[in-house]
Amino acid sequence: MPALIVAGAQWGDEGKGKLVDYLAMQAHAVARYQGGHNAGHTVVINNEKFILHLIPSGILHEGKLCVIGNGVVIDPECLIEEMDALLNRGINIGENLLISENAHLIMPYHMALESASESRMGKKAIGTTGRGIGPAYMDKMARCGIRMSDILNAALFRERLRAALEKTNRLLDVLYGAPAFDLEEVFDKYTGFAERLKKHVGNAGFILNKALREGKNVLIEGAQGTLLDIDHGSYPYVTSSNASAGGACTGLGIGPTMIKGVMGVVKAYTTRVGGGPFPTELEDKQGEYLREKGGEYGATTGRPRRCGWLDIVALDHAVRVNGLSGFALTKLDILDGLDTIKVCTAYRLDGVVTREFPPDASTLERCEPVYEELKGWKESTSGVKKLGDLPANARKYIEWIEDRLGIGADMISTGQRRDELIVNKENFH
Repeated sequence: MPALIVAGAQWGDEGKGKLVDYLAMQAHAVARYQGGHNAGHTVVINNEKFILHLIPSGILHEGKLCVIGNGVVIDPECLIEEMDALLNRGINIGENLLISENAHLIMPYHMALESASESRMGKKAIGTTGRGIGPAYMDKMARCGIRMSDILNAALFRERLRAALEKTNRLLDVLYGAPAFDLEEVFDKYTGFAERLKKHVGNAGFILNKALREGKNVLIEGAQGTLLDIDHGSYPYVTSSNASAGGACTGLGIGPTMIKGVMGVVKAYTTRVGGGPFPTELEDKQGEYLREKGGEYGATTGRPRRCGWLDIVALDHAVRVNGLSGFALTKLDILDGLDTIKVCTAYRLDGVVTREFPPDASTLERCEPVYEELKGWKESTSGVKKLGDLPANARKYIEWIEDRLGIGADMISTGQRRDELIVNKENFH
């Protein structure tokens, strides 16, 4: 199996980092295909926590090629900070990090534009992290963005930066009353970043295709989740890129025939950060219980996550959109001790029961969840490594999800640590 995609099946924060870390042991390369440093992957190894924002978590394994694809938007300052943090903790990056020369950069004016826009929207704000992700993708699509290869050519970079600032400074002034950016200041700062990063920049698509043609395993990771996908999520409360599996090909420069499997990552309940509709949200003590027990605070921002019951309607949508071949269930242990567990099996929309997920916010916010109650379990699942050692009702919960989604649970996470994992299927075999 040359290429396997790991994609979030909910609104992000499903625990993809741990699964990628495990699967990376069997891969030659680990490649990230979209998003920016507005997402974070948390991996716990020997009780030591690593939080990564841009670099694939395969970097924690010696000798794995880690690729930041052309579909990612990169804040070079944050990337360098992340590299230095790893180096300071004894993680050898060496020749293992490859950055696509076609990846677009987040510029300081992108952050200013996003912050000003969100402030102006008030209660209708999307709830972005303010990291400049959206405006960077806007410039990419408007064909006036600055790419990684551009800052390696000083003359070309100055020309493109001047053109960008002529437009952006006027926009900041007229629309938002915000201060302008100085060309020379930005130029000097980013050429400094170029000096540090240039040895890692290359033709990522070419190198990944070569590895795949040689039969080497390539693990592909996305950020955020399917329900935040710009095309298939709860628009407009979504991210600015294709977080679903379809973004992997365009975000890395590999063909769809190279993809041999797509594993969705599913949290045992549901969480969401930022604004937007959330049918199963629990705005009560039960939601607070899940938040505190599950440590549901953003790895990047620290923002509290909204919590709710598992939503089969949304997950069925993710199965279709991604073509999921299997799923990994995470945070099963957070449900330990509950008498009953509710699962949303349908929506009631304007009095009519539907099992179709409406990927537009105005319709989704009118959906009321239709629940089925399942029996909980009192025994602990924390750290369990064999399916047969799980409590009977925990196994029934997993089997119920498998039956409803029509795909199997390839892996089940029972804790934060790398070894707290039940493996039912080895995806690279």
